[in-house]
Amino acid sequence: MSGLALVSTFCPDRVGLVSGITGHLFELGINLRDATFASLGSGAEFSAVCELPGGLSVDDVQGSLSALPELAGAEVKVTPFAFDPVPGPQALITHRVEVSGGDQPGLVARLSEIFTQFAANIVRLDAQTLPDRDGERYALRFSVAIPPERADVCLSAIANTAEALSLNCKTEAL
Repeated sequence: MSGLALVSTFCPDRVGLVSGITGHLFELGINLRDATFASLGSGAEFSAVCELPGGLSVDDVQGSLSALPELAGAEVKVTPFAFDPVPGPQALITHRVEVSGGDQPGLVARLSEIFTQFAANIVRLDAQTLPDRDGERYALRFSVAIPPERADVCLSAIANTAEALSLNCKTEAL
């Protein structure tokens, strides 16, 4: 293995993006480690930590990805990955929390501050404005690592905040 790289793309959302990108990386002999994909408005973002085979540079990967038809008009960035690719204990998801209801400015900041107060690490965050029969509904999904001794009080604080804001809250322990 020659090294690790972070592959990041951002472009208009379209069918076939994930299969086009990951298929091309596979053809180059690249092994994917942690990877994410998200539609963001009418755009889409793909990021992955990749194990590059010997002899393949980050410039080679960036050039070949930039030439893919699926990535026409995309921002493509491939850089060396300097962090440990093995997740630490703070990246092991212990709970999923979903809060939904009317959009409220500052909601993500408010809820993320609560997680911080209880030494909980946000591993994944997904926020979407969704159509609803009453207009629009804002949905937040957190995947978090909460220290076991703080889980009950942290989740109670999140639920109490959601209730005070007239939002729905669901939690799931993993």
